[in-house]
Amino acid sequence: MATKPRRRDRRWSIKEQARNIHVITIKLDRVGDSQKVLLQSDVHWDNPHCNQELFYRHLDEALEHDAPVLDNGDFHCAMQGKWDKRANKNDLRPEHQRADYLDALVSTAAEKLKPYRSILTVRGDGNHETAILKHHETSLVERLVERIKGYGDTPIAKGGYSGFVVFVVEVRGRRFPFKMHYLHGHGGGGAVTRGVIQTNRHAVYLADADIVWTGHTHDAFYVPIARVRLNSDNTKIVHANQVHISTAGYKEEWADGYGGWHVERGAPPKTTGAAWLTFHYKATNHVGFEVTAAA
Repeated sequence: MATKPRRRDRRWSIKEQARNIHVITIKLDRVGDSQKVLLQSDVHWDNPHCNQELFYRHLDEALEHDAPVLDNGDFHCAMQGKWDKRANKNDLRPEHQRADYLDALVSTAAEKLKPYRSILTVRGDGNHETAILKHHETSLVERLVERIKGYGDTPIAKGGYSGFVVFVVEVRGRRFPFKMHYLHGHGGGGAVTRGVIQTNRHAVYLADADIVWTGHTHDAFYVPIARVRLNSDNTKIVHANQVHISTAGYKEEWADGYGGWHVERGAPPKTTGAAWLTFHYKATNHVGFEVTAAA
């Protein structure tokens, strides 16, 4: 496992502005400096089909780079309770075969995430977590955040099903804000469009966002949409991209296609992974970002 950087060397900090608005401030000192951020969603950590090896590899890399980690919902699968008609004993990990099933999901996850607590930041809800809240009146994400906070030394924060994270990059006294809207997602993605069609809808009502990040459909894509804007003092027309990111997650249940609900409904194999969002100090007073796959 990677070694946690010393806190005095940290380039970033996080502040909560509202329950689903957070600001992550990043300080870059020299041309060529950069800061990574790891975007994860749809981990489905407690599901046997979750690629936990890949998940922890990404967290180890994030720890090595002191990269803030954001989670966009469905960290928990939580479908194996005795109340759930979808429950299948084959989809239950041994450590969760307990009478206090929901409590076990939180306690075991918190223990495994404990070594990474210094880089865990905003954690949002997914439809699997909101289903538990609806039927059982407890928030798995809230309980997990509380548990990890109890370990100390963590910037972890509870987010919403959607919200904003504003990345403010500070360079030599100047501040460059990048607004990212996160939304766990909705719909089925679609065998043909893989959810990309939603980017056009999101671009209409999320016009103020520089980045739009979704999950839910277990599809991965990166789609820049060009926009025309006036500069800050309204003296020049400029072009700027609004970047749409979808992260696939870590559950892949098609496997060899032998059977199961995913195969029976005609769903295809799904890619797995997350995304790296990297902010760069490219030149004097010029800051930008790039998105790459964490595969």
